[in-house]
Amino acid sequence: MEKRNNTYQLDLKELKLKDGSEGTKNLSLEFDNHDDIFNIIEVIKSKKIFDDENTVTEFALGLKLFTEVMLKNKQHPLFKELRPAIMEFMKKLKSQ
Repeated sequence: MEKRNNTYQLDLKELKLKDGSEGTKNLSLEFDNHDDIFNIIEVIKSKKIFDDENTVTEFALGLKLFTEVMLKNKQHPLFKELRPAIMEFMKKLKSQ
């Protein structure tokens, strides 16, 4: 049975650098995720964990990108110690 995933495109544009100069770099990334990321952002917004909506979006997007990579590479030794802590963190987040 084929796993079904949502496919997303993320476009990242460097706007301004900390030295005040104008950014010049762009990145476009296509990726799959088993969750509906837009829905997750809305769910986390509704939990009012953070006051700022941009912070909510950064948090949700970063978390989903990271955990999906970890899920796809669960046997990778890099995640051995981190995996139990992330699983506990996710339970805590979902219960809020």
